[in-house]
Amino acid sequence: MRLCRLPLFLLLFAALPLQAQDLATTCHATSSYDVTLRPGSVLFDRPSPAPTRVELGQGALRTDGVAVPLNAEEQDRMSLFERDLRALAPRVRTVAQHGVDIAAQGLREEAAGMGLGADTRAQLDQRLAADAASLKQRIAASNSTHDWQGGAMDQYVNQIESDLLPLIAADLGQQALTAAMSGDLQTAASLRDRATNLATQLEPRMRQRMQALRPQIEALCPAIRQLATLQQGVRDSKGRPLDLLQIGQ
Repeated sequence: MRLCRLPLFLLLFAALPLQAQDLATTCHATSSYDVTLRPGSVLFDRPSPAPTRVELGQGALRTDGVAVPLNAEEQDRMSLFERDLRALAPRVRTVAQHGVDIAAQGLREEAAGMGLGADTRAQLDQRLAADAASLKQRIAASNSTHDWQGGAMDQYVNQIESDLLPLIAADLGQQALTAAMSGDLQTAASLRDRATNLATQLEPRMRQRMQALRPQIEALCPAIRQLATLQQGVRDSKGRPLDLLQIGQ
C-alpha cells in the first residue's frame, strides 16, 4: 500500500517498513498512489495508470490537472476525506515512532544476551540511541510517502546497519578468537557463525518483537475504512471511479 505509507515501523535489520504488507493484512487496505500532504491540498500521484495525479483541496477535486465538477454532497465528502486524512497522519507518525522505540529496545535486549563487552555495549547503546532519535525526527518531519520509498529507505536502513552490525560482529569475532586460543574450538566456530549470520539470525526475533505494535495498527483501521467510504461514488474527469483506496475482505 502507498496511501498513508509513513512507515508504521522499521525493522532495523530486516529493512522492511510495516506498511503495504501489514496494512493490507490487518486493515485489508491497498492503494496504488503515493500521498503528499501540502499546506493547501493533498496530492495523490502514481506512475500509471491514469489518472496519475489527483489533488484534493477544500472540497475541490482535480485529476491530471483538470477540475472535476462535484455536487454539494460530493464536495462535502471530499472535504471530510481531506480533513480525516490529515487527522490520520499524526496518528500514523505516533505509531511509527513507537515502533522505533520497540525496535531499539528489542535490539538492546538482543545485544544484552550476546555477552558483548562493556565497551561494545556502551558504544552500541550510544549509536542506537542516536539512530533512533534521527529516525523519529525524520518521521515527525515527513509529509509524503515518497520519503519512505526505494533508494531513500534502503539508504537509511543501510546507514543503521553499517552503524550497528559491524560493532556487534567485531565483538563476537573477538570472543571467537579468545575461545580458539583457549582451545575451545566448538565455541569459537559457533561465535564465528553468529557473527557471520548476525542479520539473518536477528531478523525473525525482531519481527516477533514488533508484533507488540499490532494493536496500534488495528486501531488505525476504522479511520482508513472511513476514508474508503468517503470516496465512493466520486469520479474523476473521465468518469472513472476515484478509487484512491481499496478495502478488501
